[in-house]
Amino acid sequence: MEQLTDYSINFPHLHIYLHHVGKNIMIGNFSVAYYGIVIAIGMLAGLGIACWMAKRTGQKTDTYFDLALVAIICSVIGARVYYVIFRWDLYKDDLLSVFNLRQGGLAIYGGVIAAIITVFVFSRVRKLSMGLLCDTAGLGLVLGQVIGRWGNFFNREAFGGYTDGLFAMQLPLSAVRSSDVTDSLLQHVVEVNGISYIQVHPTFLYESLWNLILLILLILFTRHKRFDGEVFLLYLAGYGIGRFWIESLRTDQLLLPVIGYPVSMALAALLVVVSVSWIIIWHIRQHKKTV
Repeated sequence: MEQLTDYSINFPHLHIYLHHVGKNIMIGNFSVAYYGIVIAIGMLAGLGIACWMAKRTGQKTDTYFDLALVAIICSVIGARVYYVIFRWDLYKDDLLSVFNLRQGGLAIYGGVIAAIITVFVFSRVRKLSMGLLCDTAGLGLVLGQVIGRWGNFFNREAFGGYTDGLFAMQLPLSAVRSSDVTDSLLQHVVEVNGISYIQVHPTFLYESLWNLILLILLILFTRHKRFDGEVFLLYLAGYGIGRFWIESLRTDQLLLPVIGYPVSMALAALLVVVSVSWIIIWHIRQHKKTV
């Protein structure tokens, strides 16, 4: 059961002390999780920027409304399935909890994979360029991540190990999952007014800021792209680089079976290599055609 002290979140070196950050809001007798609200805002904002880019590049905005109706649902399912597969220990004894998204548990790479499959099928059905769809909808995906990561803030999850750096974040020990608390965090517990806090890297913030910078760069690059799909490939490479570093800090990593290596780090590295290689190969082929 949540205690009053569970609501506080501090950034001591920034002199920011938030004494009541709730996890949900009551609408009548119904409790709505802030996590879900933030994710929904991210999706709507993502659709908005995709439609804006569609207009800017002479495409029909209705195409992206239709795509969003399918892609959002498939992406959420993909993100959940991905997370459950690699954190099966959390759900094996309570299978119904698999359907409870209120406490988080969405893995972005699962959503990206599902989105790519959805765009592939959609492009074939509508006879549209998959590369162009990915370039346009991809910007919406990035903005959705910029906003959506703040859902982790409200849920007190997806944080990193101990730090005493400028952005160090303090969370009440009683407010986080025990499985996410490492021995190092326990060794550096901070007592403030009788409350035990762990002091962590706010990796949700790192990723949100990284994606915001990436989004700006991708928008600026759009006018200079050489082929449909290049912007999306740059997104995969840019996000992969940031995710590889940020994931290395986290305490709740999803691990590959047997070898125990963080699956997101492995996938991030793979996407960087594949995306960059694809772009280089395309440019080499174009150069050969002009020689």
